[in-house]
Parts: sequence; C-alpha cells; structure tokens
Amino acid sequence: LERYGHEVITFVEDNAQVNKVNPFKAAVDTVWSREAQRKIRKLIEETKPDIVHFHNTFLRISPAAYYACKEARVPVVQSLHNQRMFCPKATMWRNGRVCEDCVGRAFPWPAIFHACYRNSRLQTTVVASMVALHRWLKTWIRTVDIYIIFTNFFKNKFIEWGLPADKLVVKPHFVYPDPGMRSESTGQYALFIGRLDLEKGVETLLKAWQYLPNVPLKIRGNGRLFNDVATASRQMPAIKLIPGFLSKAELMHLIKGAKFLVWPSEGWYENFGLVAIEAFACGVPVIASRIGAMAEIVEDGRTGLLFEPGDPEDLAEKVAWAWAHPEEMAEMGQEARREYEAKYTAERNYEMLMAIYERAMASHSV
Repeated sequence: LERYGHEVITFVEDNAQVNKVNPFKAAVDTVWSREAQRKIRKLIEETKPDIVHFHNTFLRISPAAYYACKEARVPVVQSLHNQRMFCPKATMWRNGRVCEDCVGRAFPWPAIFHACYRNSRLQTTVVASMVALHRWLKTWIRTVDIYIIFTNFFKNKFIEWGLPADKLVVKPHFVYPDPGMRSESTGQYALFIGRLDLEKGVETLLKAWQYLPNVPLKIRGNGRLFNDVATASRQMPAIKLIPGFLSKAELMHLIKGAKFLVWPSEGWYENFGLVAIEAFACGVPVIASRIGAMAEIVEDGRTGLLFEPGDPEDLAEKVAWAWAHPEEMAEMGQEARREYEAKYTAERNYEMLMAIYERAMASHSV
C-alpha cells in the first residue's frame, strides 16, 4: 500500500504482554478491551482514516475495536486468518481429526470440556466466552463490512457456518518481492517446509519416505514432531533435516533447488499455504493433499500432483512418478510460474485489495 502512495497507520498490540497483566484483567480484555477500544477511537479521531483493516483482534485488542470504528462511521475490513469466531482453538482440529463440535452452538462448551485452548479449561472458558458474547451481539455481522477470505473453499465454509455471503470476498495471499523463476528447470531433491505437527501431515511424509530410499528429501521446520523428524533423518539417509533460522533469500534458494515441494497437510482447514505460492513463484511444482484449500491451489497434472490425504503409499507413488519424470515436472513448474504471475503477484493483489476497499466504503455509506 505504501509503495502505491497510500498512507498506512498501524495499530499493534503484542500478545506477549498479556503475561505482565493481572490475569483477571487479561481475561476481561480478551472478551472486551475497553482500553483498545479507547485507543482506536482516539487514533481514528486523530488520523481520520478512509478504512480500517483488521488482521487479528485476539487477544489484546478484542472485537470491541470494531465498535470504535462503527461509532466513528469508518468502514471495516477483516482478513480471516483462522476460524476463531467458530472454534476457540481456531483450527477446527482436535486429537488428530477435524472437529466442528462448537459450530452452531450458542456457547461453545465442547471446547471447554476438551480444554482446547492451550490445554486449559480456564483459558478456554475465557476464549469461549468471547466467542459466545460476540455471537449473541451479532458483532461479526453488524460491525464488519467485508471479510477477506483466502480461498473459495473457505468462503463456502464460512457461509455454511453462518457468515453472510455478501460480506465475503476471496483474495489470496501474494509473494513480494518476486523471487524470480529459477534458472535450472529441475531440482535435486524433494522439499517440505512447514510446522512439524501432526495436522501438517508430517507422519504421513515420514512413512511415505520408507518407500523412497533413493529420493532425497529436505525438511525445514520446527514443531512438536521435531524430535521424530530428527530421529527419522538419522535412520533414513535420504532425509535431511535443516535446523536453525533461514533468511528469506536462503529460503528462496532452498525452494529453487527442489524438484518439487511436498504439501501433505491433513487438516481440512489449512487456511492457505503461502509456501506453495512461493514455490509457484520460483517455478517449482507442488505435490499436495487432495483436500480443502490445497486441492484448490494446486491443479492436478498442471501445477503439481494431488494425493489422498493421510495415505503414505499414495504419496510415495506420486513422489516416485514425479522423480522419474523430470521433463513433465519441469513443465508443471513452468505452469506453476504462470499461475503465480496470473494470481499471486503484488500488483494483482493490490488491484484486488483496492476493489475490496471501494466495495466496503460503498456498502458502508448505504
């Protein structure tokens, strides 16, 4: 936005600060932060913005911030990065499976029963109370003009869960700066980049590689299964775990060296998958699970391959085919780059964002 000449005023709260606040006050502020509401009201009075675009109000800002904008008659856009308004845990994932137990309930008590938020019934009660109060007040419907969703899959899910269709607009993420198409048409290894957790398909990935002793795999990430991956890398010579921090340039270099990226997530509610778009930008095809946003972003046989989620044998079969067909994968890499240029550049995203802002301002003035 600033690159295109817009003035951008930021308001940021650090959730790490919640540990320095009285627990009772922190709980109340999670549900309704009068302090954040006051700060945003004052900021609006001082700067007189054309629009307010929220990314995350949890924990320290709270949905009370929307009401400050409503009082000032300023249009509100909210990017939905997770499913918090329907699931206190925000992931729709529990005990290794998709969970919609709280969807449609006036009060999401199953989350409290299962201690979904940080394995704490007390903390989950606070988050569930926030969700329930603002559902009862119809905050999500009355105070937000436009929601930005990142895929059509999620747009349909949010409509199913109760958000009005006329407030939802699909705008994907983008990659900037453009890393450029890689110079070599084929890479030297398979690559996984992501959080090393169950819902990310890490166990399926490791099981698949038991059938692929001759296909080198590099894994970059951290998470609860880090030790499992480290053990697998010691037991299977084909697997190499890359620990530590990588700069953006180093990450792009790693992606460009891959023959293909593996995206094996098993949670239906994977929100987007920026790493897949980064791979597209570099001209690297993607092998992904045939579910949700993944099946929407990766076109089977054109920008990559799809396999049945949670099926290591099917994943191994797709990887083996991809490894044995470098020319076909190189062509998919070319198509992936074309997909990036058509949908995921900063320039295209700016056009889409401006259209959303104009629509929000027009609907707010009615």
